[in-house]
Order: sequence, then C-alpha cells, then structure tokens
Amino acid sequence: MNWREILAYEFLGNTVRDFLIFAGILLFGFIFKTVLSRLLSRILYKLVNRFTAGEDNQQAFKRLLIQPLEVLLFLVFMYFAFVALNYPLDPTEIRDGDHIIKAFAFRTYQVFVIVALTWVILRFVDFIGLIFKLRAEKTASKLDDQLVPFFKDFSKVLIVLFSFLAMLGLVFGVNVAGLVAGLGVGGLAIAFAAKESLENLLASFTIFLDQPFVVGDLVQVAELVGVVEKIGFRSTRIRTLEKSFVTLPNKFMIDKPLDNLTLRTFRRAKFDISLTYHTSSEQMRAITRDIQAFIDSHPRTNSDGRVRFLNLASHSKDVMVLYFVDTMDWNEYIDVKEEINYKIVEIVGRHGAAFAMPTQTLYLKRPSQNPPTTTLERPSYTRESDME
Repeated sequence: MNWREILAYEFLGNTVRDFLIFAGILLFGFIFKTVLSRLLSRILYKLVNRFTAGEDNQQAFKRLLIQPLEVLLFLVFMYFAFVALNYPLDPTEIRDGDHIIKAFAFRTYQVFVIVALTWVILRFVDFIGLIFKLRAEKTASKLDDQLVPFFKDFSKVLIVLFSFLAMLGLVFGVNVAGLVAGLGVGGLAIAFAAKESLENLLASFTIFLDQPFVVGDLVQVAELVGVVEKIGFRSTRIRTLEKSFVTLPNKFMIDKPLDNLTLRTFRRAKFDISLTYHTSSEQMRAITRDIQAFIDSHPRTNSDGRVRFLNLASHSKDVMVLYFVDTMDWNEYIDVKEEINYKIVEIVGRHGAAFAMPTQTLYLKRPSQNPPTTTLERPSYTRESDME
C-alpha cells in the first residue's frame, strides 16, 4: 500500500488526509499563536496610535493584549480544524433532537469564544484607561485622576453585562428582549437584593459632584487616617500611615464625619518642655523669649506661635511650645519640626538650664549612736501576811 492509498484510507467518515489537515491546523495554531498575536496587536496599536505616542505605551499595549489574543486565535484555528472534517450533520448547527454531546461541545466552544473576545475588549479598555491616566497625571486638577478609573471600571461592568446577555441569546437561545422586559417586573426584588451596591454607586456620584476629597488627599474617616489612592464606583481605597491598604464602601465615606487633612492651611505642632526646678525665673524668661523669637522669625511658620511658662508640675517647670508650619507635606513638616527642636535644645543649653525627668527624692533619717532603751518593769504584788 503506497502513501496515496494511506492518505485516502477512510476512518470514522474521514480520510487520513482529513485528519492530517485537522492536526496540522491545530499544530500551526498552537505554534504560531504567539507570533500572530504580536502581529495582530501591532496592527491594533496603529489604530489607536493617534491617542498615544511612545515605545512604553506600545509595550504596555502588547503586554495587555498578547495573552487574550493568543487564546482567541487558537480558538479560531480550532474552528477551522474541526470544519476540515466531514460530519453526518453540520457541527455548527444545533437542531432539536441532536445528540447531547454534540450540543454540549458546540455550545461550550461558543462560550469560550465569547469569553475570549470579552477578555480582549476588557484589556483594550484597560489600555485606554492607562492612556487617559497618564494624561490626567500631567494636569493640575485631581478630578480627572479619579474619574478615569471610575469610568474604566464602569465600562468594564457594562461590557461584561452585555457579553453575558449575548451569551444567553446566541448560545442558549434565550429571548434577551423578553428577559430585559421581565426585569421590570422583578426589578423591585433585584433592587432590594442589590441595595448596598446601589447605595455605594449613588455615593460615588455624590463624591464626584460634591468633591469632599480627591485622589491624593490625606483624610481621616472615623479612626482611620490615610491617603486616598482610588475612588471606584463601589468603594474607595486608602493607603494608611502604616502603609496598609484599606478598602471602604463609598457609603461609609459620606455617612461618617470626614476630615480632609490636606485642605488645612497649616500643620500644628504642640508640646511641652520640662525644665528642672533649679531653673531660675530669669532663665525661664530668657528661654521662652528666645524660643518665641526664633519661631516668629522662621520662614515656614506663621505669627500665631505661642511659647509660655504654663505649668508647675510635680518634678518640673513646663513651658508650652505651640506653632503652625506652613506646609501640607508630611516630610516638610517633620523637617521643620526637627529644625526647631534642635534650636530649642541649643537655647536651653545656652542659658544654663537642664531638662527635667520624672524623679523622686527619698530622705532617710540616720539613727543616733546610743538609741534609748526601754525597760519593762514587772508589776509588784503585796500580800496581806507581809503587811502584818
């Protein structure tokens, strides 16, 4: 038997040639799916090239799309591979009474194609969101910094919902129009079931319109203090001072008292200096006067600073130091505070005073050399016979 006869040999309604074509298409798709996905991503990038520029953006576009494009292309090659075979019935058509395995296999393939196509679209939306995020970072306003991730997530939710409805209609034959119309009847029940989600969504619009805070602000909500990193359509993410990442529902952000620390015009510093009781009144006056003069003349403080001899504690004379630093940046604030602290230590040392520490003095009384002795006298008894 020569190779022509082998290729013409029929098995399960198909020749060996048909099976080789089937395997060749699958092998070709598996080997070249990465190369083809890179080529296709390059073509798609040219379509959006007018919205962006730079090699970094092109690399980000490829990194986002290559993996979902590989899956989608392999599914396309799988389709052509199975079409190359001969079947008693067309496998791309599902009729009533068809074998359950055939119906399950074809519908599963359709589901995978819709999922892969949705994956590609979602990654494309991620890239568009990245471009607008980079543009928003170049503007002075912070409103666009929080609108970009919000609309990106909102668009992705709509795409997933549309893909799910398309899957129900195309794959499972559900009357999508009737289903959407039926939601009007069950809309009340769905609204109650999604009550928390709807409240958070409405709260997100309140945040965008009222703008109690924007991305990058340092806020305090209840006992939580941190920097706002992202405002989504359901939650707000905050990076705390301990560098932990906390996600709070948007409803919580507008229902609780919120202190936007970034909107403060100054940062306050207040502490006490404890000096020993050996410090004289002249030294106290000179120390408070010099500290007050230095704070008033400092370029990063305002004129509301107060330095006063305020308290006589059990172990020290306390001087209150109060001033306001003209900055919202935490690093600048602690740098100014450190500079003033060094100056305070220098002023106290220059006037011959010392800082007090909580101490206790215990006085012990030394006993005398010859302590008095105590003599115990025995009582005497008198008998009547002795008196006689």
